[in-house]
Amino acid sequence: MKLKRTESRVGLAVKGAFTLVEVMIGVAVMAVMFVSLYLGFTQGFAIIQLARENLRATQILQEKMETVRLYTWDQLNTAGFIPPTFTAPFYAAGATNQGIIYTGTLTISNPAMGESYAADMKQIDVQLSWTSGNVQRNRNMRTLVSKYGLHNYIY
Repeated sequence: MKLKRTESRVGLAVKGAFTLVEVMIGVAVMAVMFVSLYLGFTQGFAIIQLARENLRATQILQEKMETVRLYTWDQLNTAGFIPPTFTAPFYAAGATNQGIIYTGTLTISNPAMGESYAADMKQIDVQLSWTSGNVQRNRNMRTLVSKYGLHNYIY
């Protein structure tokens, strides 16, 4: 039995090649994929950096509030005892300073309330601001402090 082939070797080689249009479309698709991957990584790192900055801001605000909680009523009412402005750096793991400096203000005022115990209360406002890239960011925290604290254990 004899088998006869109708195709030549040249015909097989021509069918296996890509045209220039197919190659250019493939290159364009790959370029779009690489650019998308790069943008995804860039956006992800930017979001992580912003989350770190916000977390550090929250830590600073909480630190100031906890410090105020430890002061006595007389210390809160003494003018100049608690500094009204402060700065705090942003520290990352393995680095001493990455250039972000948080600046803040701490304000102690009488609360805006009409209750009879308003004279025994102070309102504490802590405001924090920093520049991230070209964007000015702000966070604040507010609480009320009572003359006799939460519980009257000491007095």
